[in-house]
Amino acid sequence: MPLLQPELIAELLLIGACTGFLAGLLGIGGGMLMVPFVTIILHAKGYPPDYTVKTAVATSLATICFTSLSSVRAHHRRGAVLWPIVRLLAPGILLGSLVGAQIAVAMPGKVLSIFFAAFVGFSATQFFIDRKPKPSRTLPGRAGTFGMGTVIGVLSALVGAGGAFISVPFMTWCNVRIHDAVGTSAALGFPIALAGTLGYVWAGRDLPPLLPGAFGYLYLPGLLVIAAASMVMAPLGARTAHRMDIRPLKKVFAMALYGVAAYFLTR
Repeated sequence: MPLLQPELIAELLLIGACTGFLAGLLGIGGGMLMVPFVTIILHAKGYPPDYTVKTAVATSLATICFTSLSSVRAHHRRGAVLWPIVRLLAPGILLGSLVGAQIAVAMPGKVLSIFFAAFVGFSATQFFIDRKPKPSRTLPGRAGTFGMGTVIGVLSALVGAGGAFISVPFMTWCNVRIHDAVGTSAALGFPIALAGTLGYVWAGRDLPPLLPGAFGYLYLPGLLVIAAASMVMAPLGARTAHRMDIRPLKKVFAMALYGVAAYFLTR
């Protein structure tokens, strides 16, 4: 079996283009869409369900490494990345991502799918809610921010996402401007993805390569195709985000996420 068939290349390019654009537009790492669609593709080709979910999560995290760099560069040019917040959250995120990957690999595939569906539903609800924080609320102290970073890292590694489904609502709840929260979340996606990917590579080091070109749970050919497409589209999404009010679009995206969650629960 070749590393990549023409049909598979086209499918992965489409996934990469869509997730890259949304990464720049909404500050998400793309895992919310990447994981379910990569899972569907691999499942349709006859690979075991327990393997497909974990491979989709690991490959999604690795792709976010590239998407995040492309997206954050575009947001940084517009002054929308709050680097002091990144420095506060990043240490906890690194720790949490490493731990979360080990937890995910130890889970049965069915349990991980249910967990993914639950957090996709949670993320969709956060997009719908437009709560106004108290004007006096600010980010917690160093210890509290480290703890929040750890939670973001663990959950992101479990579901293969860049952490924006928690970090953006968390920052806006602390009165960070929405565009700054999106840009800062894009910067946080890199440490989440890097630590999570390394965790999955380590956990699957003794796994026989079921997919041609796979390295444990990491599907390297798929990573290269998706990353190439997403890095092209992420800057376009970031430019679009700074030209429009993205709040109405988030509600539309939330409806799509509810559909994804329903798919994972029903299968």
